[in-house]
Amino acid sequence: MTTALVHPTGNRELLGLLGRTPLARVTTDLPCPHPGFWAKLEGLGAGGMKARAAVSMLLGAKERGELRPGAPVVESTSGTLGIGLAFAGQALGHPVVLVGDTELEPSMRRLLRTYGVRLELADRPAAEGGWQAARLARLRQLLAELPGAYWPDQYNNPDNVAGYGSLAAEMAAQLDHLDVLVCSVGTGGHSAGVVAPLRRHWPQLRLIGVDATGSTIFGQPARARLMRGLGSSIHPRNVAYDAFDEVHWVGPAESADACRRLAAGNFVSGGWSTGAVALVAAWAARVHPGAVVATVFPDGPQRYLGSVYDDDFATAHGLDLTRAATRPVEIPHPQAAEATGWTRCRTVADPLAAPAADGDRPAPPAVPLPAAPGPLPAPPAVPLPAALDPHPVRAPAAGSSRPARRTTRKEAP
Repeated sequence: MTTALVHPTGNRELLGLLGRTPLARVTTDLPCPHPGFWAKLEGLGAGGMKARAAVSMLLGAKERGELRPGAPVVESTSGTLGIGLAFAGQALGHPVVLVGDTELEPSMRRLLRTYGVRLELADRPAAEGGWQAARLARLRQLLAELPGAYWPDQYNNPDNVAGYGSLAAEMAAQLDHLDVLVCSVGTGGHSAGVVAPLRRHWPQLRLIGVDATGSTIFGQPARARLMRGLGSSIHPRNVAYDAFDEVHWVGPAESADACRRLAAGNFVSGGWSTGAVALVAAWAARVHPGAVVATVFPDGPQRYLGSVYDDDFATAHGLDLTRAATRPVEIPHPQAAEATGWTRCRTVADPLAAPAADGDRPAPPAVPLPAAPGPLPAPPAVPLPAALDPHPVRAPAAGSSRPARRTTRKEAP
């Protein structure tokens, strides 16, 4: 459905609603007992977490003269940034045109249009790049059709990263100390924008990235992804690869199980990204006893009632939450094996900067996931910052002779 552009007059008083979100202590089992971690509840802020990035990108473009007064803003979104851009467009006086796809929830479509957004929907995934590539193709058509339109390009725009400086400042003010930060990764904006300022406060801060199975961001092969909001079929240039100490890929069953446990036991919950980071944050708190662990919950549960929290949806998509993994499989590098469920890797590198191997590297074999065990016993104390899971499940390197490459940050042996 295509509608006429809505031209907001601008209301900069809305900018005073940005951020200032609360920090919650999460202690419910996920799925195993853990000491607890802190969660920044960005879903309680006006426009959600990505309103910070949306306002930053539009203000930056206005200052550089790239976004003229009243010009339309065009962007691709799976939903969350769309809400943020709707907020920024109303505040700064710009019509917003969003390109989604037919997998976007009906409730989210109605909400975006209620906020005055013109919403275009791609009706089939591209042969290469899936829905993301299809949305970007339609976006380029719209840029040609709408004179003066501005494309923020959230995946590669440094103003996206800069927009999360306020999030970092709030976390620094709310926490006395921080040892481990867990961030979901999609565009790479909030992880890069938060970790740099926080490391000025706490130089030894460890950063754990959380990606979706089937995402290419950290060097895995592209596959169809059920989860929305984290992961990507491209390699966003905003991802600060050298800032990560490790990365975890999480599957939809693990994320949905964590979301439901959060909702039932800690009241605060959210969608796919929230479940994924909560699972990994609880694990990090468990394997780093005494460490202060924090993460960011990007949104709330409302848009996911028909997916994450719906038993029929889970059944239709083959998700058996009773068999969700309780600890990660570990692989030595991202090309060692394909992550089909919760998988951990302490080798992080930019896939586009990696040296070429002998010919094109074939897709790695799938990681054999362990059967879901009962609750794990509390692990022995392990010193930071080089703490390891005391009971890692390691996948074979599939015959690869490629040496493991560590993140560029210094780690203890």
